[in-house]
Amino acid sequence: MLSKLYFSLAFLILASLCTNAQELFESHSSRLAEQWDLNDTLKGQNNLFQVREYKPVYVLLANYTSDINQMPFSDNPNNVVTEPVPLTNTELKFQLSFKTKVLDKVMGKKLKGSFWMAYTQTSRWQLYNEEISRPFRETNYEPEFMYVVPTPYTIFGIHGVFAGIGINHQSNGRGNPISRSWNRVIVQMGWETKNTTILLRPWWRIQESAEIDDNPGIENYIGRCELLSAYSKGRHNLSMIARHSLRSGTRNRGSIQLDYAFQIWDNLKMHTQVFHGYGESMIDFNHKQTTIGLGFSLTEWR
Repeated sequence: MLSKLYFSLAFLILASLCTNAQELFESHSSRLAEQWDLNDTLKGQNNLFQVREYKPVYVLLANYTSDINQMPFSDNPNNVVTEPVPLTNTELKFQLSFKTKVLDKVMGKKLKGSFWMAYTQTSRWQLYNEEISRPFRETNYEPEFMYVVPTPYTIFGIHGVFAGIGINHQSNGRGNPISRSWNRVIVQMGWETKNTTILLRPWWRIQESAEIDDNPGIENYIGRCELLSAYSKGRHNLSMIARHSLRSGTRNRGSIQLDYAFQIWDNLKMHTQVFHGYGESMIDFNHKQTTIGLGFSLTEWR
């Protein structure tokens, strides 16, 4: 794992030494450069601690699953539910997410990178389940700390925009037997065309001892890599997130999520989401299902 991290760091340093970044970003309207404040970073402007959009913010008023997980389990015997919970197949799901730049030019004037903090929270609320007093079934908390550098180049009309590396923690904040958590080192790279954004995010799990590991083998279900593609034009936004374990045989697993948003009033959009596979949430990391949700959103991948 250390060799992979050294390679990633070397790539970030080489990429950040590019001298024509400002010209390339200004030659086309770069959505990613704007989101990650790369133009101002290159100009020497800090803009620290300004709250910015990160992942989509939405509310799915009705999110239906083909197979609600009433008895979550794990290969760790301390994390196995022994009696089913009477959950309903339709619940409310919402996501909040933001990021902010906290440090600039920490590694010198030539390394034109910046440090960011981000936070994402996704909740699944059994709002329509009066029988068990409408509890929150699952909430996932995901703080991150990232170093991001501009990577300006163009190949066949595809613009390279940024690369980054960071530490990511994700958990549901619960006690045993339904506690779930993991820590990752995530590398991310971003490209774009006129209407399309592409993000590639491979990661390496920071291993824990068997005694405290809530979810052994989680990377064989949720995956070791994520590919995001988002298309925006006019009032329409369509995105796809695909994850895979990068393994074959019995460990060949993953998921795909499709989101479509249609602008109905200023920043308010009608939002539809379809998910199929493993890891729709932390408690469902090894549970396969298909979900379909409908609601509203304020921000999208773009």
